[in-house]
Amino acid sequence: MATATPIAHTLEGKAVFVGGASRNLGALISRTLADAGARVAVHYNSYSSAKQAQQVVDDITAAGGEAFALQGDLTQPEQVERVFDEAVDRFGSLYASVNTAGTVIKKPLSQVTSEEYDRMFAVNSKAAFLVMKEAAKRTEDGGKILTVVTSLLAAYTGLYSVYAGSKAPVEDFTRALSKELFGRNISVNTIAPGPMDTPFFYPAETDESVTYLKSQSMNGDLTKIEQIAPWVKFLLTDGWWANGQVFFVNGGFTTR
Repeated sequence: MATATPIAHTLEGKAVFVGGASRNLGALISRTLADAGARVAVHYNSYSSAKQAQQVVDDITAAGGEAFALQGDLTQPEQVERVFDEAVDRFGSLYASVNTAGTVIKKPLSQVTSEEYDRMFAVNSKAAFLVMKEAAKRTEDGGKILTVVTSLLAAYTGLYSVYAGSKAPVEDFTRALSKELFGRNISVNTIAPGPMDTPFFYPAETDESVTYLKSQSMNGDLTKIEQIAPWVKFLLTDGWWANGQVFFVNGGFTTR
């Protein structure tokens, strides 16, 4: 009896939007996906990040890939629509979006100002919502929508209330959107890394807290961006059957 031919889940020639891609994890994801054949829209938020975003583009094109940089404030609906317009206009279609954009604060809940609260929820929750909303309308059938949050969603700890709290809604956005897109074979998932060894992490921490956070993983170290990028690639390709999930990729830092 003849066997079915396996479906090839590849990024070759596929268009991918990467939010927050000018540095750190977003930049590595952009390069990793481009190495796998994807055409990448390298998003950056602030004009001060334009040079770094262009460097990511230059690295990709120098390696024979295709990419371009585009700026937009992802907390503003009209700007989110515009950057997706630009990506689709440039590539003709959109296979996947990977949103890494986020901001952090660490302080007692009783000391968080109204302005800090609004900023945390604007970047970590509203922007994620707007990107997922626009991606749901633009992503081709069989595509992928992926958001990066934090492993603190599974932690019992103080001081990160507004940071983790503003990331928490993304879990529900993910579940709801994945169900709403049934029939289009679009996978919607979330990756929750442990504390990552990037410049984004250290300003909110002390030497003592860094030591403690390191001690909570299985090898006594922070999560590396190089440990997360392969998971992104996997979920955009052979990991397509996972849907509506949150993946805690953190060396055992937290679990549930």
